[in-house]
Amino acid sequence: MSVVRIAAILGFLSVAIGAFGAHALKDSLTDYHKEVFQTAWNYHSLHTLVILCLPALNLTSGELRLAAGLFIAGILVFSGSLYLLAITDTRWLGAITPIGGTLFLLGWGYLVWKLPANSA
Repeated sequence: MSVVRIAAILGFLSVAIGAFGAHALKDSLTDYHKEVFQTAWNYHSLHTLVILCLPALNLTSGELRLAAGLFIAGILVFSGSLYLLAITDTRWLGAITPIGGTLFLLGWGYLVWKLPANSA
């Protein structure tokens, strides 16, 4: 599946999950859980846009797949764990959230390493 198609799916899910949080969950979450949900959505949405932009960079197909994979995994682990924590109050999920954050950092670091020094 292409990186752009994956970004489109993640974008669709971002809008759907955001609407679910804003409407279906608005009266059932505490302020703390709403903040957790919002943080998950913010990182999900931001990194979806990053994935969408990756094909415009001067990367080989392998580099593109690795960068996208790191960001996708980051969304699944970081945002996924926070979405679940917000909805279920399963506190141990907060312990795996930093793994997702590390995946995001690895994705950004990989881009810093692989992008040419003279890229725009």
